[in-house]
Amino acid sequence: MSEDFYRIKRLPPYVIAEVNAMRAAARAGGEDIIDLGMGNPDLPPPEHVIEKLVEVARKPSAHGYSQSKGIPGLRKAQANYYGRRFGVDVDPETEVVVTMGSKEGLASLATAITAPGDVVLAPNPSYPIHTFGFIIAGATIRAVPTTPDEAYFESLERAMAFTVPAPSVLVMGYPSNPTAEVVDLAFYERVVEFAKKHKLWVISDLAYSELYFDGKPTPSILQVPGAKDVAIEFTSLSKTYSMAGWRMGFGVGNKTLIAAMTRVKSYLDYGAFTPIQAAACAALNGPQDIVERNRQLYHKRRDVLVESFGRAGWDIPSPRASMFAWAPLPPALAHLGSLEFTKQLLTHAQVAVAPGVGYGENGEGYVRIAMVENEQRLRQAARNVKKYLQSMGVNTPARGAG
Repeated sequence: MSEDFYRIKRLPPYVIAEVNAMRAAARAGGEDIIDLGMGNPDLPPPEHVIEKLVEVARKPSAHGYSQSKGIPGLRKAQANYYGRRFGVDVDPETEVVVTMGSKEGLASLATAITAPGDVVLAPNPSYPIHTFGFIIAGATIRAVPTTPDEAYFESLERAMAFTVPAPSVLVMGYPSNPTAEVVDLAFYERVVEFAKKHKLWVISDLAYSELYFDGKPTPSILQVPGAKDVAIEFTSLSKTYSMAGWRMGFGVGNKTLIAAMTRVKSYLDYGAFTPIQAAACAALNGPQDIVERNRQLYHKRRDVLVESFGRAGWDIPSPRASMFAWAPLPPALAHLGSLEFTKQLLTHAQVAVAPGVGYGENGEGYVRIAMVENEQRLRQAARNVKKYLQSMGVNTPARGAG
């Protein structure tokens, strides 16, 4: 009996899990760890959403199997969201599917459209499911940059010219996880034009659509005329409404891709618990003040993080969107590499971050910092970091952090 499983062989050890285990052990030992590693919101959902969950859960009829593609009211609510937010008309029957978080949706779509040996263009660094969803499905990954500049399109052209077989799918995600990079509508216009020219499916991950700063709303690829001919987009309620554990997401766009994913999902699941879907309707259809409130909160946390860590001696570029900062290692400690630096930060500063190498080889030299602790804790983290840097012989500014 073989224990050499084909798909498991293609999955390397998850380096972030090693850091998570260290964090858990430190907390079990009584240490006060400031956890800036996992993008796990520390805020509650809106009260009316919780009330709707409870209300529907009390109904005896609500506890049977739900619908794999999502209840009609929720698909309509998501279509309405695209209409008012992006000005995009969406058919809730054929162009929307409800997923159990965008991560599950990406994995289900990869299973639906990928054959062993297919080549998929995916960013590096990137959120792991962008690559490993397709690797699990049997594909080969050709990496492209995350930087949305001319080098990005030059990389796409080289990939199409020199890859055999030719790539069939392009994966992207902006605002980027982990790099927090953003794009404008002109970028998406070029992507759609390129995809049509080269017969590529485009998968856009827009999980951080509402966490944009400095007054520049994040666009959707579906705003490009004709984008639905080639593109599908995934969104999530996790960060926008602080509903990460509820696992509510959506795929929206091309009818062929939606149908393929819906068919696969019908074999794999019966959909999310109906009361959760009803509560998701309440989130999308009800008062939207939490969206702006969360945006402002993460904006302020961003400013506190960048300012206090800078005063501690670690200069961090200010992210323009998302709930993450993509931070280069302090130059004097760059030789440690992202994983060792992360371990030392956890051990000596009681601050948990995510090693950049966990998001792909091009993430080496960086760590991802999640803004999921309050401002006081962020300033405390900066003080701890300053002490650690000083212990390593790194010169820090004269003024104290925080």
